[in-house]
Amino acid sequence: MDEKTYKLIGEDYPGNRAEDVKNPGLLWMMGFIFVVSFLGLFSLVPLRKVMVLDYKLTYPSGTATAMLINSFHTNTGAELARKQVSCLGKYLSISFIWSCFKWFFSGPGDSCGFDNFPSLGLTLFKNTFYFDFSPTYVGCGLICPHIVNCSVLLGAIISWGVLWPFISQRAGDWYPADLGSNDFKGLYGYKVFIAISLILGDGIYNLIKIIAITIMEMCRSSTKHHNIPVVNEVADSDKSKLLVEQRKRDAVFLKDGIPFWFAASGYVALAAISTATMPMIFPPLKWYLVLCSYIIAPALAFCNSYGTGLTDWSLASTYGKIGLFIIASLVGSNGGVLAGLAACGVMMSIVSTAADLMQDFKTGYLTLSSAKSMFVSQLVGTAMGCVIAPLTFWMYWSAFDIGTPDSPYKAPYAVIYREMAILGVEGFSELPKHCLAICSGFFIAALAINLLRDITPKKVSQFIPIPMAMAVPFYIGAYFAIDMFVGTVILFVWERINRKDAEDYAGAVASGLICGDGIWTIPSAILSIFRINPPICMDFKPTSSG
Repeated sequence: MDEKTYKLIGEDYPGNRAEDVKNPGLLWMMGFIFVVSFLGLFSLVPLRKVMVLDYKLTYPSGTATAMLINSFHTNTGAELARKQVSCLGKYLSISFIWSCFKWFFSGPGDSCGFDNFPSLGLTLFKNTFYFDFSPTYVGCGLICPHIVNCSVLLGAIISWGVLWPFISQRAGDWYPADLGSNDFKGLYGYKVFIAISLILGDGIYNLIKIIAITIMEMCRSSTKHHNIPVVNEVADSDKSKLLVEQRKRDAVFLKDGIPFWFAASGYVALAAISTATMPMIFPPLKWYLVLCSYIIAPALAFCNSYGTGLTDWSLASTYGKIGLFIIASLVGSNGGVLAGLAACGVMMSIVSTAADLMQDFKTGYLTLSSAKSMFVSQLVGTAMGCVIAPLTFWMYWSAFDIGTPDSPYKAPYAVIYREMAILGVEGFSELPKHCLAICSGFFIAALAINLLRDITPKKVSQFIPIPMAMAVPFYIGAYFAIDMFVGTVILFVWERINRKDAEDYAGAVASGLICGDGIWTIPSAILSIFRINPPICMDFKPTSSG
C-alpha cells in the first residue's frame, strides 16, 4: 500500500494510481490488527471436536510439540516413556546439528546449500523435484498417514511433473511468453488458482458433509434419547490401556467445553465492530463488502485448518489471494487496489489464526490440557501480538530501508501483492487463457474424489488420494513432497520390520526431527540479525560440454 511500492512498480504502470497509497502508521496498524485478529479464534471453536476427535487430523507440528511437552512429565510413564524421551532427545540433537551443518553451506541468497541440492538431477531440480534434506518434512512424513504423504506426492507429480510443463509449452499462445515468474497473467496464475480450486472443492465438500451429519444427528437425538457412556478405567490388556488413555484424553478435551453460543456471539460481535471500523481505516472498503467477507470467512478457515491438519502447511496466503481478487474486482478502479489489499490482510488473519488455534487444540488434546485454558491463552497471546507486532514492524520500518531492492530487507512480496490487486481490479478476464475452465475441472474433480471416498468400501477408499493434500504442492512445489514421501517410506519399512517399535517410537523420532530443525531457527535468526552470512555457497551447475 505504501508510496515506496507504488513508485517501485512505476507511476506509468497501468492501473497503478497515486490515490491508492496508504503509508504505514502505528495507530492505524494497531487498530486494524485489533479488529481482525480475534475473529479467527472464534470462527472454528464449535468444530474443534470434529477436527481433532472425529477426523483425527494429525497436525504434525502440534503433535511434535505435544510429544516434546510430554517428555518433561514422565513420572507416570514407566520404562516406555523413558525410552521415548531418550529417543526424542537423540533425534532432536541430530536434527539440530544437521541444520547447523547445512547453514555453513547455504551462502548468501536463496540458491545455495543442501536446501537446493539436485539429488534427482538438474532437469528434475528445475521442476522442484529434489530431496532438500529437511528434517522437518521427513518428520512430518513419519507422523502423517501414508495416504496423506502419497496424496502429496501424487499432487506433485500431476502438477510439476505433467501440468506445469504442459502449460509452459503453451507460452506465447495461452499467455505472453515474456512474463515474470510471479505474474498472474502467466503460469503463476494457473498455479495459484488451480490449487485454490482443489482446496475449495475438498474443503466445501467436507464442510457440507459435517453440516449434514450434524443436522441428521440433531434430528435423531430429538426423537431418541442417548445415554452418554462413562469411561471405565479397567484395563486387562495393552490394547485396553491405550483405549482407556484415549477415552481419558477425549473426556478432558470435551470437559471444559466452549459453548457454541459463546463462540457464535463472540464472532458476530467482533464482526460487527470490524464492519463498522474497517471503512474508517480504508474508505474504499465499504461496510457491506466487509460483512460479506466475514460471512464466507469461516468456510475458508475450515478449509485451511483441515489442510493444515493433513499436511502441516497453512495456506493462509492462498486464501488471502481469494479475498484480494474478489474484493478488488467488486470495488473496481476507484480504490479497488487498497480495498483488495485490506481484504487480503483480513482473510489471511482469520484463516491463519483459526489453523493455529486448531493446531494448539491438538497439542492440548495430547497433553491432557484444558481446551478452555488453551482458548483463553490464545486470546491473551493475540492481544499481546496486536501491540508487539506493529511496534516491531514500526521499529524496522523506521530504522531500515524496507522495500528497496538494494537493501537487506527487500520485501519482494510487496510488489507482487500490489500487482495482484491491480490485476484483480481489471477482473478475472485478465487471467491466462483456459485458466478458469481448468480450475472448474479440478474443483469438480475434488468433489468427485471425495464422493468416491465416501461411497466405496473401506478396503478401496483407503487407497483413494485426498484432494486437499494433493493441492498443496500445486502451489508450493514438489520438494517437500519428496521429503514427506521419504518419511513415509521409512515408516512403512519400519512397520514391516518391527511394527510395535514403529508404533512406540515413530512419534518420538518425528517430533525430535521437527523440534530440532525448529530450534535451529533461533540461532539462525540471531546470525541473520547481526548480518553474519554462511561462509560457503554450495551451488550446482551442469558441466560445460567440450
